[in-house]
Amino acid sequence: MGRAAIEGRLVDADARFALEARYGHFTAMQVRDRRVRGLDLHFERLEGANLELFGVDLDRAAVLASIRAVLGDDMRDASVRVYVVESDRPRVVATSAPPFHVSRSPQSVKPVVYQRYLPHIKQAAGFPQAHLIRQVAREGFGEALLTTEDGLISEGAITNLGGFAGGRLIWPEAPMLRGITMGLLERMDVPQERRPLRVADLPGLDQVFLCNSRGVVPVGRVGDVALRQDDKLMASVIEFYDQVAWDPLD
Repeated sequence: MGRAAIEGRLVDADARFALEARYGHFTAMQVRDRRVRGLDLHFERLEGANLELFGVDLDRAAVLASIRAVLGDDMRDASVRVYVVESDRPRVVATSAPPFHVSRSPQSVKPVVYQRYLPHIKQAAGFPQAHLIRQVAREGFGEALLTTEDGLISEGAITNLGGFAGGRLIWPEAPMLRGITMGLLERMDVPQERRPLRVADLPGLDQVFLCNSRGVVPVGRVGDVALRQDDKLMASVIEFYDQVAWDPLD
């Protein structure tokens, strides 16, 4: 029987599984009062990735049971991740952490040349993105903006990027992970389109923002270039997102 040790201390089989199960996918959510936004989109993400990676259906009951287990009886607000990872078979693993409260202050992003493999899947092993975020953070940036060599934007390291131009909500036309919050914002009753966006295009937009499970924030700077700020537009996006219904987990 195999063993695993952490800093000289033997750990049990579950801990070994957590260390070795690197092949899989996940979804991340903010839980408030034991509710989550876009639960249907979370299930769609997990189900699609499960079929593509493992060729089996998702056990929705196991997902909900795992979320409830990490929340326990005493936790109503949390940051929760649900993984489906494989060792001998696909298994559902959930984790909880303190809730994340997003800042509404404009964020800065640094373009980096990088494209994820299978970008439409939220992969369990996220070393490249974590490394890029650490690298740009040392230079004072809040997020890395993933681009091609010629500046074509796909997404942020852990976010989607959107923007407004002439009253239209613009999303990059590129391989990317369609985030849960992006999916919710696509339900806004405003004209929307996807088109190729390059870093050089961003200063011409009326407003640029980032979104992920933590919320929606304006982008104030890309590299050394300041971007336009339209408080009214940004307020309309945040108001829509804040009014999205929360789905119960119990």
